Amino acid sequence: MLNIKIIATGNLKEGYLRAAADEYKKRLGAWARVEEIELKEEKLPENPSQSQIDLALEKEAKSIFEKISNKSYVIAMCVEGKQLSSEELASKINEITTLGKSEICFIIGSSFGLAPSVKQRADFKLSVSKLTFPHQLLRVILYETAYRSLSIVNGTKYHK
Repeated sequence: MLNIKIIATGNLKEGYLRAAADEYKKRLGAWARVEEIELKEEKLPENPSQSQIDLALEKEAKSIFEKISNKSYVIAMCVEGKQLSSEELASKINEITTLGKSEICFIIGSSFGLAPSVKQRADFKLSVSKLTFPHQLLRVILYETAYRSLSIVNGTKYHK
């Protein structure tokens, strides 16, 4: 069975977002073991300098690296990543599993994104849109997208 690990910096604070994420997480359970890891977002002043942002992102990166297994296929969620259709992501997941990887690790950064070191470690960079989304909403979108992709892989009617 496929393992999906979602490492996210920050917490889902809104109840409606948590409920949506939990629903898709439950649905994903039909095809994958899902683990969600929430990491602490570094606190920054109201108008941080670029060096303060960079330092915070590197601290967050250290926490992220501690949660990534060497056996994981790592997908960094970032705006400069490649945009894929649902079918293309399903194909990518199929490709990953045929490479012998049994764990896909999706990484969602904080409100300032991901440190360059995390992006460099990633096996693939994925963008859901050229639009910017709050990282809390992105988590729900990622859960739905993963569920849709595994629905395609498994030939169910969810994806139309």
